[in-house]
Amino acid sequence: MAISESADLPAGGRAKLRHPEKAHRPDSPIRRKPDWIRVKAPAGEAFNATRKLVREHNLATVCEEAACPNIGECWAKKHATFMILGSVCTRACAFCNVETGLPDLLDPHEPENVGLATARLGLEHIVVTSVDRDDLPDGGAGHFVETVAAIRRHAPQTTVEILTPDFLHKPGAVERVARARPDVFNHNLETVPRLYPAIRPGARYFVSLRLLQEVKETDLSIFTKSGLMVGLGETKEEVYQVMDDLRSANVDFLTIGQYLQPTRKHAPVDRFVHPDEFRAYEKMAWGKGFLMVSASPLTRSSYHAGDDFARLKAARAAAGTADGQGRA
Repeated sequence: MAISESADLPAGGRAKLRHPEKAHRPDSPIRRKPDWIRVKAPAGEAFNATRKLVREHNLATVCEEAACPNIGECWAKKHATFMILGSVCTRACAFCNVETGLPDLLDPHEPENVGLATARLGLEHIVVTSVDRDDLPDGGAGHFVETVAAIRRHAPQTTVEILTPDFLHKPGAVERVARARPDVFNHNLETVPRLYPAIRPGARYFVSLRLLQEVKETDLSIFTKSGLMVGLGETKEEVYQVMDDLRSANVDFLTIGQYLQPTRKHAPVDRFVHPDEFRAYEKMAWGKGFLMVSASPLTRSSYHAGDDFARLKAARAAAGTADGQGRA
């Protein structure tokens, strides 16, 4: 979805700025993408059918809200990442294309609608994410729990992956969501610790790392996953250190993708990382003991999530343990 500093008129009829808190940032020219970053424009019957279903159930998807470059491929395959807790985030991260500002009222029908849409799409694997909701007492944890339960009711054969915010200053929220027993609990670190003040100012690196560790402490059988963007000014050594930190937190699955600047008001791309460097990151991550690694310029947290989950299960089975780390 495109960003505009002028007022957009949403379905409810109330005009508002999409990113008012980013308006004070200086413009950063958007660099021309290299030849290895090319995607097809979304089109086709299956793509349109997925879009129609999303509209019918009044659902938001991160595919649209975050302007994901893979939306054409994923929607053509009837893969969608549903975004709950509204479409307006309480934070203003420098990399993110999701609208920020005064958050929406919670839709009590949203969990049920996600469950129904999952069943109608016939999904084998579903990804559910959300905006940050610092305004809610539990950060939206209860809504995640209800959504997982609704998917289990309507599509019991579908495996469930959640991509959550950090639930900062919301005691008990992480444990509550983990006890809903999603198959995969994903929370992205996004970037290296040094860049947090500029790129992810509302978050804390070690809080996010601790969240992933807490999921495993709550239920060792849940797969944990995290993602990084590169091309923001990080060094290779810093990326390797994040890998070590994630392994210390017992994280199973790492994704690494190229940061792409959504608008001039967002953080600029420091450099476009060559595919050879992504292959080197992938090789290093495998060597550090992750059960699953996906690293490429267009890799995103939920890209090929279903196929990757199958590989993740196979890797754990090959290890012959409940958690793939040598523990039953």
